Amino acid sequence: MAVGIEPAKQLLPVPGIKLGVCKAGIRVANRQDLVVMELAEGCQTAAVFTQNKFCAAPVTIAKRHLAHQAPRYLLINTGNANAGTGEQGIRDTLRCCEAIAALTNAEISQILPFSTGVIGEPLPVSKIVQGLPAAIQDLDEAHWNTAASGIMTTDTIPKGISKLVTVQGVPITITGISKGAGMIRPNMATMLAYVGTDAPLSPAVLQQLLERVVERSFNRITVDSDTSTNDAALLIASHRADLAPLEDLSDPAWQDFITAVQDLFLFLAQAIVRDAEGASKFVEVKVENAATVNDALEVAYTVAHSPLVKTALFASDPNWGRILAAVGRARVERLNVDNIAIWLNDVAIVSQGGRDENYQEAAGQAEMDKDELVIRIDLGQGDVSESVWTSDLSHDYVRINAEYRT
Repeated sequence: MAVGIEPAKQLLPVPGIKLGVCKAGIRVANRQDLVVMELAEGCQTAAVFTQNKFCAAPVTIAKRHLAHQAPRYLLINTGNANAGTGEQGIRDTLRCCEAIAALTNAEISQILPFSTGVIGEPLPVSKIVQGLPAAIQDLDEAHWNTAASGIMTTDTIPKGISKLVTVQGVPITITGISKGAGMIRPNMATMLAYVGTDAPLSPAVLQQLLERVVERSFNRITVDSDTSTNDAALLIASHRADLAPLEDLSDPAWQDFITAVQDLFLFLAQAIVRDAEGASKFVEVKVENAATVNDALEVAYTVAHSPLVKTALFASDPNWGRILAAVGRARVERLNVDNIAIWLNDVAIVSQGGRDENYQEAAGQAEMDKDELVIRIDLGQGDVSESVWTSDLSHDYVRINAEYRT
């Protein structure tokens, strides 16, 4: 079950963005698995994609189309990743784009395709094409919640959030949804995330803002250290708010908006970790006083990815030696272990490179028994701090992934 998070409450519509959902039977009968998003004329879209070299066919086509012109429709299917499918996967993706273009009078290059699900299987094009009319018929600005359910795979809850901010007296809406529970260690984003706002932002600023907030959110989460072939995150600006476009991210009048976008992306990223496959704990690994950002992240990810640390977390076992060992094998030059201190929440377990003289096992156990935990590591080398959010490794994670195709 998800840790410390509930299914998305009623999400706010974003003027200029409509969403439609249907049950196409792509992999599982009688579940919402096909989503269409319609972007009104004038919408601008920024995106980041997976860095996995085996990127899926829809990623290849989405990049190509986005470079050509502003998209009018997004097509998202679950149940099948259309990855590792070669030229046939490209042809299948284009056939789906052609089908939605024919139904909407859009150009094929105005369609951005996205897929998530099983890798290596042919895309069931006929099911998607047959489901498109129903998804298009369902288009409505108020359908963010059903879309959040429609993009799920092994997720247990739909993930979404809305925020309202005011810029120069004008109210602005920001709404976003994400999906992902396994195969999560993004190098740019997460499995799938879509955020829309009615704020007017220039295309260059839109891309800059997306990359900035992704770096501090989706690029700081990991469930299992695996990067998907299909990752994508989008930020869409519909320009419906009555304001002059934002041209500079340093503009003081827009700082509340920028902060709200950052907070929204962080919520969506952390929601993925909270709903990680089989997760029973939500864990922040916070590295302080590192010499560089790379050093801080190297230590944080080494701890977060350690199977021994993650299984100890699942068992609520304060086996602090596993954390110490993970820090020690991180690829950080000139690491002085005598300077290192480690805490479980506020309980000091290591100081000056060894067991803290005041540490009591009962105190560590009390912290490990909690659903949410901060592992704080002080390297004593500089003034850089970074956090990574992760989960434990449970029996259910193994079962879910062992049975994924059955």
